[in-house]
Amino acid sequence: MPAPAENLAATLDHTLLRPDCTEAQIVQLCQEARIHGFASACVPPCYVPVAARELSGSGVAVCTVIGFPLGYNSPRVKFREAEIALAEGATELDMVFNVSALKSGQLDAVRAEVEDLADLAEVNNALLKVIIETALLTEEEMETAARLCAEAGAQFVKTSTGFASRGASVADVELLRRVLPDYVRIKASGGIRTRAQALALLAAGADRLGTSNSLAIIEIDEPTSSY
Repeated sequence: MPAPAENLAATLDHTLLRPDCTEAQIVQLCQEARIHGFASACVPPCYVPVAARELSGSGVAVCTVIGFPLGYNSPRVKFREAEIALAEGATELDMVFNVSALKSGQLDAVRAEVEDLADLAEVNNALLKVIIETALLTEEEMETAARLCAEAGAQFVKTSTGFASRGASVADVELLRRVLPDYVRIKASGGIRTRAQALALLAAGADRLGTSNSLAIIEIDEPTSSY
């Protein structure tokens, strides 16, 4: 039996991260998130105050991205970006980790960066989701990245930014679920356009889905400004 729309909606981060998005589109995104009970509205950092205002009292989380979309910013820049986002009302941070550092064998640096942001999120009663960009990693690198994130205190490991060559796959999610401890959750994102895709990723072990096609996934026939 298909999942009820309201149950499926509660797993979705309703997302708009296009570089040409407008404030009006962000307001619309937040209104849709409020109406349909999505887990969060995921917006660019510059629109966190708008989302915090629009979602106040709704129970929908304000999510934003850190170090997005490439992840190789200085750790100090990411930390300050996260501090600002939290101060402006974000309650969930999706941080792109440093794939370049991982591939260069700088595992202590990767762990330290995640740990610093995980500690910051915890102090602010926020969630940290670490985007490992699975499209750029071998299976062995994915396993290493997932373990580092877990050791460093991240609450979620997230598959993708949506800006790489591909997004989430069932195989990615299954691998992450095998490697991660039960208390670390998985967010699948990138290229999730249909209800069937969403349900397959959840069945594979994902706990949250990031998508700009949320309305189509819950089978609401409404126009949306996201993609």
